[in-house]
Amino acid sequence: MRLDPWLLALCASRTLMTSVFMTYAAALPVLREAWDMSGKEAGSVNTGFQFGYAVSLVFFSALADRIGARRVFIWSAWLSAAAALAFAVWARSYASGLVLYTLVALSQGGTYTTAIMLLADRYPPERRGAAVGWLIASSSLGYAVSLLVSGKALAWGGYPLSFLVSATGPVMGAVLAWLVLRSMPNVVHSRRGGARFGAAVLRNGRAMRLMLGYTFHSWELLGMWAWMPSFLAACFVASGAAGGSALEKGSYLSAAYHVMGLLASFSMGGLSDRLGRRAVLFGLAAISAACSFVFGWLIGWPLALIFAVGAVYGFTALGDSPVLSTAMTEAVSPAYLGSALALRSLLGFGAGGVAAWVVGAVLDATNAPGALPTLWGWGFVALGVGGAMAAYCAHGLARDRSAVVGSAARS
Repeated sequence: MRLDPWLLALCASRTLMTSVFMTYAAALPVLREAWDMSGKEAGSVNTGFQFGYAVSLVFFSALADRIGARRVFIWSAWLSAAAALAFAVWARSYASGLVLYTLVALSQGGTYTTAIMLLADRYPPERRGAAVGWLIASSSLGYAVSLLVSGKALAWGGYPLSFLVSATGPVMGAVLAWLVLRSMPNVVHSRRGGARFGAAVLRNGRAMRLMLGYTFHSWELLGMWAWMPSFLAACFVASGAAGGSALEKGSYLSAAYHVMGLLASFSMGGLSDRLGRRAVLFGLAAISAACSFVFGWLIGWPLALIFAVGAVYGFTALGDSPVLSTAMTEAVSPAYLGSALALRSLLGFGAGGVAAWVVGAVLDATNAPGALPTLWGWGFVALGVGGAMAAYCAHGLARDRSAVVGSAARS
């Protein structure tokens, strides 16, 4: 599936919105010293972001069922711009960083699940996996841009400049979202005569298994994203790079891994249109879990090997995200899709927030206090448990009809 102009513009808006998401992770090695944070405190800022994002997704997704996805998307975009600027200007300590970064997350949720809802209304099932894949890919591009911009800005003017430059993304994204969606009809699906939420979602076996798989997927993915720049910086230090150079290189390499996730998103979404959601979900989750179990133990190994394993890790950890989202749009009635995505988001991003804290706690327990951690294996093993459980959930899905639909559409 090719990007049509409307989808391209929506994806560009989403890229700009997410260009603030990895700012904290990129600056974390600097912030731990500047804000005098332990590993638990450093992880708790990311946990606050993930919990805030989960709450935001729950609120905005449920609201979209009532007043329409288009309207909620635009409101959330403007709030995101204001929150990003507030974080850039006033986050100067652990406490202020925790509060303001959580505020950024609380404003952002209405630009994610609502976009999936807009795509579900616009594209038929045989094209929907690819369309959602492009949307998730645009988010990955935003994460990569965030890391690249933050890494360079850190070298030029420290974390205040990094925060400020990153905040311009949501501002431009809000303007673009308003231009793209202002003339689009605002659709609200009627619930009259339909099943209630319990029957439509809670007693929907396929939907609940997909939610459980998404929860474990998020545990692994979001925990990995939170700590990847710091881990790679530690790898460069172990290879002999200076601290500042290691930090910048770690941000750049993390950005490359997000580019791998970008490639995975649009390719795996389209592949699931052909092969079916279940097969693609299981394969990706199984490989990602294997990478988690191995990756943290590679510190001190050749950088080329770390890059290669990390590329596979970045590809597979994110590749199932658009497939999970597409499968959910097919499992749940459109009238309850926002509410279903809300519950899924609460579980998934809540798990991701806990995972970031757990990795920080494991690093504190297995490394000397105060120094850059040198033992990372057990932290990533904790993430791998989530990946393994996501593979188990995918394996238990009934065979879906996506591949059959796709084959019929192509014949």
